[in-house]
Amino acid sequence: MSAHHWIDVAVQTPAHSQVGGLLSYRSPFLVQPGQLVRVPLGQREVLGVVWALRDAAPNDMPTSAVRDVLSVLADLTPLDSAWRQLVQFSAQYYQRSLGEVALSALPPQLRDLTSEQLARRLKKQNTERAVQTTAGPALSPEQSAVLDQMASGTGPFLLFGSTGSGKTEVYLQAVERMLAADPQAQALLMVPEINLTPQLEERVQARFGTEAVVSMHSGMTPAQRLKAWLAAHAGHARIVLGTRMAIFASMPHLQLIVVDEEHDPSYKQQEGARYSARDLAVYRGRLQNAPVLLASATPSLESWHLSRPATEDDTGGRYQRLLMPSRIGTGLLPKVRRVDMNKQPRRTVLSTQLVAAIQERVERGEQCMLLLNRRGYAPVLHCADCGWKSECKHCSAFRVFHKIDRTLRCHHCGLTERVPRACPECGNADIAPIGRGTEQLEEHLGELLAHVLRPDGMPVRIARIDADSTRLKGALESQLAQVHSGEVDVLVGTQMIAKGHDFRRITLVAAVNPDTALFSSDFRAPERLFALLMQAAGRAGRDAAQSATSEMWVQTFHPTHALFEALKKHDYPAFAASELAERTAADLPPISHQALLRADARTQEAAQALLNAARETLEAQLSADPATADLVLQVSVYPAVPMSMQRVADVERAQMLLESPNRMALQKMLWHLHGVLHQVRSQPEHKGVIRWLVDVDPQAI
Repeated sequence: MSAHHWIDVAVQTPAHSQVGGLLSYRSPFLVQPGQLVRVPLGQREVLGVVWALRDAAPNDMPTSAVRDVLSVLADLTPLDSAWRQLVQFSAQYYQRSLGEVALSALPPQLRDLTSEQLARRLKKQNTERAVQTTAGPALSPEQSAVLDQMASGTGPFLLFGSTGSGKTEVYLQAVERMLAADPQAQALLMVPEINLTPQLEERVQARFGTEAVVSMHSGMTPAQRLKAWLAAHAGHARIVLGTRMAIFASMPHLQLIVVDEEHDPSYKQQEGARYSARDLAVYRGRLQNAPVLLASATPSLESWHLSRPATEDDTGGRYQRLLMPSRIGTGLLPKVRRVDMNKQPRRTVLSTQLVAAIQERVERGEQCMLLLNRRGYAPVLHCADCGWKSECKHCSAFRVFHKIDRTLRCHHCGLTERVPRACPECGNADIAPIGRGTEQLEEHLGELLAHVLRPDGMPVRIARIDADSTRLKGALESQLAQVHSGEVDVLVGTQMIAKGHDFRRITLVAAVNPDTALFSSDFRAPERLFALLMQAAGRAGRDAAQSATSEMWVQTFHPTHALFEALKKHDYPAFAASELAERTAADLPPISHQALLRADARTQEAAQALLNAARETLEAQLSADPATADLVLQVSVYPAVPMSMQRVADVERAQMLLESPNRMALQKMLWHLHGVLHQVRSQPEHKGVIRWLVDVDPQAI
């Protein structure tokens, strides 16, 4: 054998090139699978992961065409087989190239480091693995029972606990027990959003010491991300705390995965490889033999269905359901009050009863929170004379009026312009905002509560937290600190404020206009609304001393809707049962499985033409072959339609839905579809198509 070894390397290739992500190279160095190497790709030098070793040169290409590996990052221990298997599964299941998933899972800075620079970084590492554990609070009987069930079962577990029932303490205890049992063990704690990470980070570091814990999320600098990744990869970091990207962290001694607020849509990546970190957590747990704990006060219907108990006609789900229905201490869940907006004067924003209740709380020195899922001042500007509206010229959406800086801003493509002095169509100077956003609600509240004084005789203080008010670095932290310290009396915001925050003094939470989700075209909208309202209600009365008087107000035109009936009783199981019955009748997830194929093109016709051509070609090819003919019967492929948000940044978007009760059949269909798309796309009549992408288990349709 020559001094050369033939190897297959995963490199990041463009998603639409025909290259699947594994390329063959010759290596003058001895390498093993999982090692990182630098290889030539076209004119560039790129980072790759050694995926497999070959005995001989590949048959299908002349030896002279195979290029040589340039260097090996030899100081870094190879990525283990479990990590490679996780990447391989994700690429196959979510229909992306292997190289793309593998390379995007590594910290970006690794791509630019030379072996010498990497060696210097590794020298600086703190190799201490000791954990300084501080004792936690005494456990409630419910918490102890849940931990015992975890110790005796294998999982995956779904922890269904009401807000304030002490779920976080259960995770910390589970981590503590695991770390105490094995001096090498590692735990992965996942949270849905970056703004929830600092709070949990403080708690985890206070409990286990700062050395043993690292964070991973997109808000970190490239250098911080590399340092955290290296610590996890080497096993020095015993606890990794992160958002969805952390599911791909290299953790060779992983023995526990916790997914907090597992119902949250943020666990689903929305561009590139559209993976669900929650679903991959369950797969990774099985792969590395690590128990997985999914937790939520309002579990996703998928997880709820998968944790159903066995009955006579049903073997039950694969997950084990753990229950924690009571709040810690003597805290009670807030009382839910519905306001029938049909009985209010037209155009009322805040009912008189709600305003009076807010006033009473502020005068007692308590805090209130108002939730409105619309940022900006008003969703649209409008001219009553000619009917002009502030549409975006690049998207099929309206630009939102922001009064603070007097701009019209598109929240999709970012187009921002000054507000015109008069209607651009007819010159009428009287153009008015329609609808309401958080900015306008903040202003309106200021007017309604102008005469109200706090117990110290000072005027009422109102704050707004949304994507606009927290754009600057550190803005969110400082605003939350003001709420915690009691400087703010009334907090107005979008769903950002409803999740996970432990506000001790809030005794009243109000949802101002939640009705839009009840009649949305997206079948998941009611599930999201219920979760949001339950989460928001959970922010009230977290301090036991005030919980008896805490309230959740809902202003609605449909007060008798089943969703609000279940909310009034804080009854998630009742809501889930009625929602699952509807989904079962309509054959929607979690009863069936879906994938979306999307095409972006210069015109809507071109986008739909590509999808429909792919559909016809696919069905013709599969029907002609007896081995695949039954796939056509098992998977429904619907005709192409425009996306609900049809045009973004001058690109037209269409989608086609694939649905099947059988997950394997859907995967096979997508595999065949991939080849068909390349074939159809290369035809001259589909020149106007910019790109296509597949979204498996989509979160919104």
